[in-house]
Amino acid sequence: MLRPGRASPGVAPGAVVTPAGTADRGRTVQRDPVRILLIHNWYRERGGEDTVVLTEIDLLRQDGHEVTVFDADSSTITTLAQKVSVALTMAYSTGVRQRVREELERVQPDIVHVHNVFPLLTPSVFDACAAAEVPVVLTLHNFRLLCPAATCMRNGHPCVLCAETTVLNAVRYRCYRGSIPASSAAAWMVALSRYRGSFEAHVDRFVALSEFGRRLFVRAGLPADRIDVKPDAVRDPFPDGSPPAGAERGRHALFLGRLVPEKGVITMLRAWRHVPIPLRVAGAGPLDARVRAAEAASGGRIRYLGFLPQKQVSEELRTASFVVVPSEWYEGFGVVIAEAFAHGVPVLASRLGSIDEVVADGRTGLLFSPGDSVDLAAKARWLARHPAQREAMGRVARREFEQKYTLQRNYELLMAIYDRALATRRDRLAAAHPADGG
Repeated sequence: MLRPGRASPGVAPGAVVTPAGTADRGRTVQRDPVRILLIHNWYRERGGEDTVVLTEIDLLRQDGHEVTVFDADSSTITTLAQKVSVALTMAYSTGVRQRVREELERVQPDIVHVHNVFPLLTPSVFDACAAAEVPVVLTLHNFRLLCPAATCMRNGHPCVLCAETTVLNAVRYRCYRGSIPASSAAAWMVALSRYRGSFEAHVDRFVALSEFGRRLFVRAGLPADRIDVKPDAVRDPFPDGSPPAGAERGRHALFLGRLVPEKGVITMLRAWRHVPIPLRVAGAGPLDARVRAAEAASGGRIRYLGFLPQKQVSEELRTASFVVVPSEWYEGFGVVIAEAFAHGVPVLASRLGSIDEVVADGRTGLLFSPGDSVDLAAKARWLARHPAQREAMGRVARREFEQKYTLQRNYELLMAIYDRALATRRDRLAAAHPADGG
């Protein structure tokens, strides 16, 4: 399950990643290379977070930084014995701590960048980094530090009980996988980490994906002065040109994402009973049967595409009139919004959490009340009937992408965060060892 020293999927264990060129972004290396140990637990079902991690690895490679990855893969948890073992060790693993120590000794990184440690790597990685006195950056892709289920959602509505009171609420309401044993294991991990101060004591810089997320983490007790905001980035699908003009686009809406209740899929399907413009649905998940049933009853207005590789996702975005993001939970960022903006496509999204930081109502799309299928249907009909305004929103969305969500901008923000992490670590070491400085 654990694979220390893997530079990335498809790279030999322990390999040091060398520069792969920077022609795609039109710039050269302008700073000394940084040696990075990147720590990540891949998800059972690959999703947006894993994609972001891979993109960031490539981004660092292309500027000549040395990247080694210490990782684990949740898809390897298949037997009952493995599941029991994971439940017993997800709060802390001395074995993982030792392996990370060995990897730190071997790699001698300038900085450690942690993305996800749940459930196989565990917060024990932070103790290993602290012992080595190496600077640590932690990207807060989700809300697991606040919520054992990582969703901040209960009974279809946003919930921050565990962040503001006790994680026992997660056990009481069976928030993780609908199971008391699973919820207990996840809650114990969060509770133990809070008690030991694993994150506050050992992480030099936290990376939130939005100002909304930053505020939520501060409310839960993370140090405000050590949380930076860096939204996710996506590749430019038109590096040598412009997105298709309105005349070249189709006349349909597009949904991209996992087919799960928290993504607002059911609300969207209800709304589309009253929307004349066709809807194309790309994704996979537990609600795929509901989508197929809606497709069969729609008279051709709804088309289920299933899971699509990235190339086909881009092709769908090139022809969409607008993208629907009906989320009913607190998205960390919502990378599909950045993908839509990159393609010059406006977004119809729920007014919830970080989303209304990204989608400017009336400028880059429209916002509707989360979970309100009537409001969603009304806004979708408006977009369908106002092509000139819709195309203007798409142009503004594209400019927003160019200013905020390109790989170039992401790299600049990431390097600034690394610099701050190095400075924070120097200050903390000086405070801990005052005699060493004089």
